[in-house]
Amino acid sequence: MKKTHIVILVGIAALIIGLLTYSVDFSTYDTIVSAKEKKGKFVHLIARLDNRQPIVYDAINNPNYLSFYAVDSLGATTKVVYHNSKPADLEKSERIVMKGKMQEDHFECKDILLKCPSKYKDDKKELEKNMKEQTAASN
Repeated sequence: MKKTHIVILVGIAALIIGLLTYSVDFSTYDTIVSAKEKKGKFVHLIARLDNRQPIVYDAINNPNYLSFYAVDSLGATTKVVYHNSKPADLEKSERIVMKGKMQEDHFECKDILLKCPSKYKDDKKELEKNMKEQTAASN
């Protein structure tokens, strides 16, 4: 092989490695305290909705503003501001995964993922009850 071919192959390999490195998300989940230490840096938070604090959302006057308070597993609390519409079942969610940046007094959220409680637990109990009733009726 010519030296130019080898240089081109090495360059292509370096380009592929570079693209793979930037396309993979190596971020880990942070606590509120560790996110406050990384102000301005993009982080992932796992928390739950603080039901003791109000949820501020007005779909008519400002449908792209939502604020609420979140509590992480260590008990730290922060205000969360989300500039988008309110996710359905926010109040029912077990956990909230939020992606964004910590600011001085709040967490500026860019994306919210909700972990909702399993609706199938009650359905399974209801199914078992119906099966017992059907079995008893057929005997």
